[in-house]
Amino acid sequence: MDMAEIAIIGGGPAGLMAAETLASSGHGVTVYDAMPTVGRKFLLAGKSGLNLTHAEDYDSFRRRFGAAGDRLRPALDDFTPAQIRDWAAGLGTETFVGSSQRVFPVAMKASPLLRAWLARLDAAGIKIVKRHRWVGLKDGALVFETPTGQISTQADAVLLALGGASWPRLGSDGSWTHILAQHGVEIAGLLPANCGFDVAWSDYFRERFAGMPVKSVIASSDAGTIQGEFVITQHGVEGSLIYAHAAALRDKLLREGTARLVLDLAPGRDHSRLAQDLDRARGKASFSNRLRKAARLDSVKVSLLKELAGPDDLADAAGQARSIKQLPLTLSRPRPIEEAISSAGGIRWSAINGNYMLKSLPGIFAAGEMLDWEAPTGGYLLTACLATGRAAAHGIRAWLGQR
Repeated sequence: MDMAEIAIIGGGPAGLMAAETLASSGHGVTVYDAMPTVGRKFLLAGKSGLNLTHAEDYDSFRRRFGAAGDRLRPALDDFTPAQIRDWAAGLGTETFVGSSQRVFPVAMKASPLLRAWLARLDAAGIKIVKRHRWVGLKDGALVFETPTGQISTQADAVLLALGGASWPRLGSDGSWTHILAQHGVEIAGLLPANCGFDVAWSDYFRERFAGMPVKSVIASSDAGTIQGEFVITQHGVEGSLIYAHAAALRDKLLREGTARLVLDLAPGRDHSRLAQDLDRARGKASFSNRLRKAARLDSVKVSLLKELAGPDDLADAAGQARSIKQLPLTLSRPRPIEEAISSAGGIRWSAINGNYMLKSLPGIFAAGEMLDWEAPTGGYLLTACLATGRAAAHGIRAWLGQR
């Protein structure tokens, strides 16, 4: 096989994993990134500990990717959560499994892993070129905007790993969708995923409780019934429990214009017993104190109940208990994609072949969040980015070998 020049556009997890996978191929590999440094979103994720992957049983793990699960499975099978932990250990990053089965570096930081990873790529001869923003294709060449002006370069194979459209200040702004659409690549519109939602709070509630967590609640939607916690914001709600429902809520808002979560503010408390306890406490204290003592609700849950339940719902103990166990939270819209942890949509699976090559642009491959899949938080996002970067690299090697 003759030596080829491979361009990887995007220095995030998918692009860097593809570069590592191609390092032993004998080809020249150059990673281009628009930002002054690579891995910026990777480092941001590391501020909360860097959730690398998830340690639940693998059959459950692969079902977290919804409709895209079957298409992603070969890539995930080839780079499983256990293999990701081994890969991290090979870079000097030992990991541990938290109580939620999420996997984190023992150091709870992304920077040591990224430094070791970049050192490995440098030792393997991978070139990383920064401040090069890809702006399109012209006569078969890649066109970049650079600090010194526009340049063009040729490559025998190209991997696009430009991310979605969340956190654009870190480099992924979704501008590539327009470029690829002009070349006949089918794109599903990018949408916020793992995002917060707007709620029409009263001024009093917003000013008093924005920033406060609502702990130990159960939320139900089309996504199922899930226990966890969320945070009240100036605009509405966000947090891990909201993110777990985000795809179902977003899609229902798009279909019907309205969506709601049903909250159980007192998990583990039986409705009838709760009603009895509230009835017995009647007249002994203020309404708020009765809720705190008889229903064991903290101040934010008491105020949330008052904010969302109508006067008739709270008129007696039975209604109060019913509202505590089935409190509707109406959502008006998802927060903007720029605020989302990740994005849904992207290059449709019908637009790529089994090797992650674009059908309308032979020799150009895609991986990571550019593809039309989404997953909840918990290590699933990063795992799939790494796995598809690796799979696309294998696809590049196979295609170059067939030329």
